[in-house]
Amino acid sequence: MSWLRTHTCGELSLKNNGEEVVLNGWISTRRDLGGLIFIDLRDRFGITQIVFDETNKDLHEQAEQLRPEYTIGVKGKVLERDKETINKAMSTGEVEVEVTELIVYSKAETPPFEIKDGIPTNEEVRLRYRYLDLRRPEIQKNLLMRSELYHTIRSFYHERNYAEVETPVLMRSTPEGARDYLVPSRVNAGKFFALPQSPQTYKQLLMVSGFDRYFQIVKCFRDEDLRADRQPEFTQVDVEMSFVNEEIIYAEHEALMSEIWKKFKDVDVKTPFPRLTYNEALQRYGSDKPDLRFGVELNDISDDVANSGFKIFKSTVEKGGRVLSITVPGQGTLGRGALDRLTERVQSQTGAAGMIFMKKTEEEITCSVGKFLDDETMQKMADTSGAKEGDLVLILAGSAPEVYHQMGALRLMAGHDFDLIDESQTRFLWVTEFPLFEWSKEDLRYHSLHHPFTAPVDDDMHLLDEEPEKVNARAYDLVLNGNEIGGGSIRIHNTSLQQKVFGILGIDEEEAQNKFGFLLDAFRYGAPPHGGIALGLDRIVMLMAGAQSLRDVIAFPKNQRAQSMMDNSPDVVDEKQLKELHISLRKSALS
Repeated sequence: MSWLRTHTCGELSLKNNGEEVVLNGWISTRRDLGGLIFIDLRDRFGITQIVFDETNKDLHEQAEQLRPEYTIGVKGKVLERDKETINKAMSTGEVEVEVTELIVYSKAETPPFEIKDGIPTNEEVRLRYRYLDLRRPEIQKNLLMRSELYHTIRSFYHERNYAEVETPVLMRSTPEGARDYLVPSRVNAGKFFALPQSPQTYKQLLMVSGFDRYFQIVKCFRDEDLRADRQPEFTQVDVEMSFVNEEIIYAEHEALMSEIWKKFKDVDVKTPFPRLTYNEALQRYGSDKPDLRFGVELNDISDDVANSGFKIFKSTVEKGGRVLSITVPGQGTLGRGALDRLTERVQSQTGAAGMIFMKKTEEEITCSVGKFLDDETMQKMADTSGAKEGDLVLILAGSAPEVYHQMGALRLMAGHDFDLIDESQTRFLWVTEFPLFEWSKEDLRYHSLHHPFTAPVDDDMHLLDEEPEKVNARAYDLVLNGNEIGGGSIRIHNTSLQQKVFGILGIDEEEAQNKFGFLLDAFRYGAPPHGGIALGLDRIVMLMAGAQSLRDVIAFPKNQRAQSMMDNSPDVVDEKQLKELHISLRKSALS
């Protein structure tokens, strides 16, 4: 038996004073004051204090047996609390419910951790008992915000005449990026589906089909090494549009971000978003996803030190490398010990050979390798770095582009260590014109930096045959506070150009026809110019919630070993299932 609730545990107020109500929920806390027993009753809407009075002896005795996380229902009367007992931290804090009837739906064992925010608990334990972790207000708040975000996103696209179309979850394997998750076919012996890393080819086919504007909130899968901001299965907002250019895609999604941040964070986002090309972002910030909440930029001091007496500087420049600096304002008094520790972190985390530093005071400029440098050279270095009195200049030397990435990581370390980042800011940015290809030293061939369907910049077409490494792509990433939250491109829409790109990637005509023949064939029947974007919904929610990990905004996440601790998956299957799928396991997989 269960009682239908009249109210949730988060909605009672003084306007309900005197009403008879029914509440259902979980016991959050219990306080026994002898004659009175107070219980905080919790559901996903909030908490209401309920009271058991000893004047009802039987009911009071039942309440003495109640424990945290019991699931109960109560009937009772709403009463105004005494002024000295009002709890302003609760939305229901001005009232309480005097219980007249009680039903215990189920008892609970003592949980392995307290169901409360801010309790230090091993993450593995939280994931093992995820259904309990999901009772915590913080996690529930994140997931409810995510739920509301789905509604907002769908409304945004529907109002702009996008068609919401579902694409297949079982598709062919096209392992050009991360590893695919493979699904064996029982009825097609020896053949496999793959779970989609992206609906890329399907959404392009929808454009060929004339759907013009498509979107989908879709699950995608990548079998890759995990970090705090990675999961083997993730959710993206997938979008494709016909007869568009970059400007239209930028404007649409600036409007979407503005609407989201205003509705959920009450932040007015300034549009249009600033833009940097990939090369500009790398040279100014050492990153293709720069954090613009602080203004420390990279300085190229190579010319200043090219003929210096410090051999590392001189040889780096002679070999075509770069010597870069950043200036940290007001940190010129930082001690040697702190600088040594920073150097160790830079070396261990970025692979940099070492770090050099300069300090500018009213009297002089000092440098950690000053005995190899004359005063004129150090003055030039300080001037190029924009150093003022009391500032600290940090310097790295190395081959390009590696040294830019190393300096970008050092910039972020300095931003966090010295409180340079304004956490109150919301700084969006478009990074554009990525390289179309990158050379793999391991495979000795070119790979697509984004994917092989990305169109080259028109002005770079002539470079495809002789200098493909210099070709820029009509590709763009959407960045927020140093986090990539989306990426897309204008696509190739004719067969000959697509085949040329495949050829540069080492995919011959036979392989191209085998892997992508369906797309190439479709292009023969009239493909419109088209482009799109995919937004990382998990990451967007993580940033909106201020969470430290994607696992805090996903209901049932995997751990960093791509395992679900709660239901012990992945797990072995019995021999009968393997036989039906025409699969036998190597002995090494069984150990």
